[in-house]
Amino acid sequence: MSAEMKVCENNCKRKRLIRRLFSVFLAFLIIVLFIILLIWLILRPTMPQFTLQDVTMYQFNVTSPNFLTSNIQATVQSRNPNDRIGIYYDRLDIFASYRDQQITLPTLLLPTYEGHKDIDVWSPFISGTTVPIAPYLATSLNQDEYSGFVLINIKIAGKLRWKVGTWTSGHYRLNVNCPAFVRFGNPGSGDTIRVGSKFQLSQTCSTDV
Repeated sequence: MSAEMKVCENNCKRKRLIRRLFSVFLAFLIIVLFIILLIWLILRPTMPQFTLQDVTMYQFNVTSPNFLTSNIQATVQSRNPNDRIGIYYDRLDIFASYRDQQITLPTLLLPTYEGHKDIDVWSPFISGTTVPIAPYLATSLNQDEYSGFVLINIKIAGKLRWKVGTWTSGHYRLNVNCPAFVRFGNPGSGDTIRVGSKFQLSQTCSTDV
C-alpha cells in the first residue's frame, strides 16, 4: 500500500470518528432538551404573584431644604400559583421609592417557605427620617401633594429558591414593584396627609425573577 493511500485511509477514519462523535453529542443534546421540555410541560413553573393590599400613611413630610421623612405600613400578599413547585423566600427587603429614588430604609421580611397554592401576607413598617432627595424631586413632590395625589412605589428585592420534590434550586433574584396612588387632603389645598390614613388598593404588582 502506498503512502498516499495510507494517508487517505487515516483521514477517512478520522472523519468517520468526528462524524460519530458529533452524532453522539447531537443525540445527547436532543435528549437533554427533551427532558427539560418534558419537565417544563409537567411542572409549568409560574412566577409568584404579589398584590399590594393597602398602605397606611403615618408620616410623609418634605422639610427644607430637600429632606423627606416618612413612616408607612404596607400590607403585601404573596401567592404561589404552582401546583407542584414550592418557593423558599430566603431574604426579602421591602422599601418605598418615589420616581426611582429610594426614600425609606429597607425592612427585612421574615424568611418563609410557600407551598403549592399557598398565600403569605406581610404588614411591615417602612420608614425614613430626613432622607436627602434631589432638589427637583422635592419640587415635584410638593407639586404632587398640592394636586392631591402622590405615586409611591413599594418595592421588594431579595432571593428565592424553587423546590420540586426533594430537589431545591440555587438562588434567583426577585424584584417586585407595587405602585400605590396615595391621596392627600383636598386637591389644591396643600393639606398634608392625615396621620393613620389607610388606603385600600388591591394593586397587582409586577414581578421579575
